[in-house]
Amino acid sequence: MQREQRKLAAIVAADVIEYSRLMGVDEEGTLRALREHRSELVDPSLAAHGGRVANTAGDSMLMEFPSAVDAVRCMIGIQDGMIARNASVPEDRQVRFRIGVNVGDVITYGDDLLGDGVNVAARLEGESLPGGICIADDTYRQVKGRVEFEAKFLGELRLKNIADPVRAWQWLPGGQAQVEEESCEPGTSGQKRAERPSIAILPFNNMSSDPEHEFFADGIVDDIITALSKISQMKVIARNSTFAYKGKAMDLRQVASELGVRYVVEGSVRSGGNRLRITAQLIDAMDGSHIWAERFDRTINDLFDIQDEITKEIVSALQVNLTDGEVAFVMARGTNDIEAWQLCVRATELFMRFNTTDYLEARTLAERAIKLDPNYAYAWGTLGFTWWWDGRLGYTGDAESKFLRAEEYAKKAMEIDSTISWVIGVSTMAASPFGRFEEAVEDARRGVALYPGNADIRAFLGTALMHAAQFPEAEQHFRAAMALNPFYPVWYAGGLSTALRCLGNLDGALEFMDENLARGASQPIPLIGRAFICHAQGRDTEAQAAIEDLKRMAPNLRLSHVPRLLVVNDPVSTGKLVDALRELGLPD
Repeated sequence: MQREQRKLAAIVAADVIEYSRLMGVDEEGTLRALREHRSELVDPSLAAHGGRVANTAGDSMLMEFPSAVDAVRCMIGIQDGMIARNASVPEDRQVRFRIGVNVGDVITYGDDLLGDGVNVAARLEGESLPGGICIADDTYRQVKGRVEFEAKFLGELRLKNIADPVRAWQWLPGGQAQVEEESCEPGTSGQKRAERPSIAILPFNNMSSDPEHEFFADGIVDDIITALSKISQMKVIARNSTFAYKGKAMDLRQVASELGVRYVVEGSVRSGGNRLRITAQLIDAMDGSHIWAERFDRTINDLFDIQDEITKEIVSALQVNLTDGEVAFVMARGTNDIEAWQLCVRATELFMRFNTTDYLEARTLAERAIKLDPNYAYAWGTLGFTWWWDGRLGYTGDAESKFLRAEEYAKKAMEIDSTISWVIGVSTMAASPFGRFEEAVEDARRGVALYPGNADIRAFLGTALMHAAQFPEAEQHFRAAMALNPFYPVWYAGGLSTALRCLGNLDGALEFMDENLARGASQPIPLIGRAFICHAQGRDTEAQAAIEDLKRMAPNLRLSHVPRLLVVNDPVSTGKLVDALRELGLPD
C-alpha cells in the first residue's frame, strides 16, 4: 500500500506553448519533435542535475529536484538548448517551453507530487514568458550567487487559487527579461512578443591598393559585430559565418536566407596616407530596401568614432532601445592606439588558423601591441590564448609551462578589463588546466550574460562545461553557438565531439572529428578521438591509420601527455581513452 510522505523539494512545472495549434498543424511531426526533445535534451539534462519527471500530461511536465540550484541550472540549460534545436525549424513549427520553478513543501504519493508547493510552480509557469523561466522569490534567493544568470523582478503576483501574493522573477535566454517587459505582460503567452532583429555584418570590401589593408577592413567589421553582440535584443551572426562570403558576389537575399537573418550590412573601406573613406549600408533582405546608408570621409585617427557611429545608426534604424548604461557598454573598447589595434586584428586572424607558424607570428604581434599600449586588455588576452592553445594542442610539448604562461596573461588581461568577451574567454580556458572547473564555468556564464549574442562566448561556456565533465549541458551550448555561427570554427566541432564521445555518442563524435580533419585541422585531438572510436567499434585498421597520422603530426606525443591535452575532469572516460591508445601502440 502506498503511503503519503511530506518533504521539501524544488518543483518545476513546464508546458509547451501553443500545443493545440502545433498539433492541428502537424500532429505526427509535433509528437515526433516532442519525443526527440525529451530523449535528446530534457532527460539527459535531468539526469545530469539529479532531477526526475514526476508526471506528464501531453503538453506539460512536472519535475522534482533535490535543490533549487540544480533545478534552475537544468532549466536554463534546457531553454538555451531549445534555441539551438529550433534554429533551423520554421517559426510556426517550433516547440517552445514555458517554465515555473518553486521550492516548497510537497506530498509524495508513489511517484506523484501533490500540495501547495506544486500548485505555486504550476501557476508561475503560466506567468512565464515564452522560452523563459518564472522563479519564486524564495527560490531566487537560494540560487542567487550560486548560479550566474540575470532575471527581472516581477513584483507580487496574484496567482489563481493561491491565497497569498507570490513574489517572482523572470529569466529569459541572454538576459532578455528587461527587453520583453514592455512588449509582453506575464500571462499573455507571448501574444505581444516583440520581434528580435536578426542581422549579419558582411565583410567590408577593401578598396585600397595595399592588400595589407585587408586586415584593416576586417577589423572594422569585427568590432561592429562584437559591439552588437552585447545587445540582448538582437541576434547577430558571428564573424566566422559572415566572413565565409568574403570575396564572393552573392545575392543578399540568399545570404540572409542561409544565415537565418532579416537584415544585412555591407560596406567598403578605402585608405590612403592618413585619409580614410568608409561606406556602409543597412539592407532589409526581405525586399532589398535600403534602411540606412552613409559615407564617412575622415582621418585614420577617427576610425573608432566611425565604428561607434555605424553601430549607433544600426541600433537606431532597427528601433532597438538601449539605456545610457547599455550604450556606454556597447561602445566601450580597449585602446585608443590605432596601431596596437591593427596589430591585434592581424594577430587574431592568424591565431584563428590553428597552426604552429601562425600561432608564433600572432604571439609576436600581440607582444608588439602590448609594447605600444600596456593597458590593452585584448592584446594580453590574445597573448594568453596563443600560449593556451599551444599547450592544449601539443605543438611543442611541455603543456604545463604553456598553461602557466596563459594563466599569467589571462590574469593580467582580467585585471585591466574583465568585461571584454575575448578576455573572459581566455580566463575561462586558463582556469580549467589547474582544476578550477567551477570557476571557469561561472566565468563563462557571466560572459554569456554580458554578450548574449556572441557565439564564441557561448562556445567558451560549452568548453568550460566539457572540461568540468558536465557533458549534456556542454553539448547544448556548443549547438547554441553553432546556431549563432553556422560556419563555425573547428574548435566548436572539436569541443562538441569530445562532449559527445564522453556521453557515449560515438557516431556523433566521429562525425565532428572527421569534419575537423576534412577541414585541414592540424591538431592531434581529432586523431586521438578517431583512433579511440574506431578501436571501440572494431575498426582497428582505421584506428591504426589514425595513430600513424598522429605520430607523424606530433612525433613527441606520449600517453602521459594525453590527459593534459584533453583537460577533461572525467578520469573514467580519459582512462578508457589512454588504455585504447596504449593497445594501438602510442608510446608511454
